Amino acid sequence: MTTIRNVVLVHGGFVDGSGWQGVYDHLSADGYQVAVVQNPTLSLAGDVAATRRILDALDGPAVLVGHSYGGAVITEAGNHPNVAALAYITAFAPDKGESVSTLIADPPPGAPVPPILPPRDGFLFLDRERFAASFAADVPEKEAAFMADSQVPWGVDALDGTVTQPAWQTRPSWYLVATDDHMIPPAAQRAMAQRAGATVSETPGSHAVYVSRPAVVAAVIARAAQGPDEQS
Repeated sequence: MTTIRNVVLVHGGFVDGSGWQGVYDHLSADGYQVAVVQNPTLSLAGDVAATRRILDALDGPAVLVGHSYGGAVITEAGNHPNVAALAYITAFAPDKGESVSTLIADPPPGAPVPPILPPRDGFLFLDRERFAASFAADVPEKEAAFMADSQVPWGVDALDGTVTQPAWQTRPSWYLVATDDHMIPPAAQRAMAQRAGATVSETPGSHAVYVSRPAVVAAVIARAAQGPDEQS
């Protein structure tokens, strides 16, 4: 089986694609062609379209990677013919008819509740003072502060967008659980990964594990690129 050489990275809510730089650097150094989608996070349909534009331009099969809300994007966009594998990085993996809103609607008792402020004009922000603790607890203090102060407004419509055809039903998938995540409970991550039939690995790390532990994240993506037939 030929190793996949293309990787497409999709960010989640409250952030932009620049947080992928560490992962990009690791994968590029190993010879992968890496593209970062600057999905606007205004609506699921818009983010899927932005991702498909990147996929359309590829010269071969790709691993499509999503972090957090980006997992919902890749679940829908992953039906693109150039997608050979999916990699979820502490991400939502909705089933048909589900959205991020439905997945977070009924948190289990004792689960951390993300400090999302009430919507303003249809957009969401995280409480700046609680951003680091909830989203980026293992990111250096100055970097976490910058992430809090450079938040991208997350559209309520993006949370409410429902998946029509989950790509994980027809594509092999990998899932990295961040065991110190205070945004998506690790138990919820494991349940979504199991439902998707994903190959699961776990690592200590916050929700921003793609920033704090880029080598670990890149290694999961590289395993996805090798394909299930290459797993030992």
